[in-house]
Amino acid sequence: MRAMRLHEMGHPMTLDTVKIPVPTAGQVRVRIHTCGINFGDTLIVQGKYQEKFDLPFSPGMEICATVDALGEGVDTLTVGQRIASYSGVGGLGEYSCISAATCVPVPDDMSNTDAAAFLVAYGTSHVALDYKAHLKAGETLLVLGASGGIGLTAVELGKLMGATVIACARGADKLAIAKKAGADHLIDSSTQDIREIVKSLGGADVVYDPIGGDQFKAAMRSCNPEARIIPLGFASGEVPQIPANILLVKNITVVGFYWGGYAKFKPSVLTESFTQLFTWYSEGRLKPHVSHVLPLEQANEALQLLIDRKATGKVVVQVD
Repeated sequence: MRAMRLHEMGHPMTLDTVKIPVPTAGQVRVRIHTCGINFGDTLIVQGKYQEKFDLPFSPGMEICATVDALGEGVDTLTVGQRIASYSGVGGLGEYSCISAATCVPVPDDMSNTDAAAFLVAYGTSHVALDYKAHLKAGETLLVLGASGGIGLTAVELGKLMGATVIACARGADKLAIAKKAGADHLIDSSTQDIREIVKSLGGADVVYDPIGGDQFKAAMRSCNPEARIIPLGFASGEVPQIPANILLVKNITVVGFYWGGYAKFKPSVLTESFTQLFTWYSEGRLKPHVSHVLPLEQANEALQLLIDRKATGKVVVQVD
């Protein structure tokens, strides 16, 4: 089988020919169709992710695939069944063995491309906004990095959940995409004052922040009393130091949230979220925005699109 593998952190992957793996107990072997590329993948290949993997390995945490073989004890899936999975690594190869517990059946009306662009982006935003922040209809949601893979889904879901959505992104083209996803108000982070504009719009009740740095600070100072801030990542490169005195005075809650962690300690949170999200997709209420689809041998270029911030929504690698 072909697989794009990383042999040294911080260096490009190479296209290797390797043996097809054999599933162990509790695993399924899958034939991979598509792999969604996430910002976390760019951290993994640089050795900066919170989880570490032994070299060499194939990155790619989000896949759409068909079950090819069952390991001992697996009775919840069948050979030939199409699934999506958040599997951590292994997505940039033609076959992979993954835990059966991470597999979710894909609706018949969902394409392989949409399925590979769906779980992480929509799952992260839905659990963050619904389960963690308890976003309510009528509240104001501020989304930083609103044109990115997860930011764009936060705009879309926030609007679907009845919130007034303020989208913050860099440049008119990216803001236009956020507007199309449902944003009510737009802020150009490269030229406008986030705090001033959000305050003029009545303040934020929930802040969705995959950026960190100065944008986190500005967003925090624009919050209403009892606002909830969800730091999801630090694309700016700066992890904000949160002043507890401001949290105290304004009665603000900062919510710790690592979506992938729920797969290990409370997977029901994810599976219940997926059920709702797939229902909304089948009803035509959600549509993943995929800006680029590249073949397997161009997986390095796919990662670079995210590093250079040239992608909007999702980048997907076509594996088969």
